[in-house]
Amino acid sequence: MSPRLIRIIRGAGWSLIWAGVYLMGFVAYQLWFTNLLTARDQSALAASLEQNFAVAVSNRVEEVPYEPIPDPVADPDPDPGPPRILLQEAEGPAGEAFAQIRIAKIDLDVTIIEGVRRRDLKKGPGHLSGSPLPGQPGNSVISGHRTTYGAPFGSLDKLQPGDRIEVETAIGVHVYEVREAPEQCRDEDGRCIVRPTDLWVIEPRESAWLTLTTCHPKFSSRRRLIVFAELIEGPNADVILASA
Repeated sequence: MSPRLIRIIRGAGWSLIWAGVYLMGFVAYQLWFTNLLTARDQSALAASLEQNFAVAVSNRVEEVPYEPIPDPVADPDPDPGPPRILLQEAEGPAGEAFAQIRIAKIDLDVTIIEGVRRRDLKKGPGHLSGSPLPGQPGNSVISGHRTTYGAPFGSLDKLQPGDRIEVETAIGVHVYEVREAPEQCRDEDGRCIVRPTDLWVIEPRESAWLTLTTCHPKFSSRRRLIVFAELIEGPNADVILASA
């Protein structure tokens, strides 16, 4: 074998070794170091949450009349009855902690921030700006990572109909109950799996809903895993459910 060929083989071998070292380092960074970064951010967010609650109550919470859209088919001449009062929150600044989500079934207790930008989701689950806040009428959408950056939604696939989800905001604790996946997206295991372009999952809904979204399968972003939950308890539950 010629010296030139030996040098080529030796160089290729070292290149493969260093490429392997780089890939191992990258995987370690994604699966371990990003978790440490998110844990640090979560500690800071949790510490600021009570202060943010106080600011929200002072500046962004108000009592407003709740007037659901009447159904002329079900009740062509509805009696409005006494005015119903809804505690309403306004969105805070992007990247700011505004709520705590707790799911006992999967041992989840993390702080939610406003926004779903890449830098937001590195800190924890994020609320989709423009969708209602938790506890408000409509469809509140929360997204989170399933593997890296603390993997807050790593076990979302374990949730079953009837499981409870609590979200605490400035006006109180809102309790949701997981509902069965719609037939149009239900797989053989009963989960709702959609394409990233299936935006119907975040569209407005009657009553008050919480929609949790994350990537599927793990370590891939080819699909989305969706969990739908309906409000059953909370500061606004009686007002909203009485009109449903």
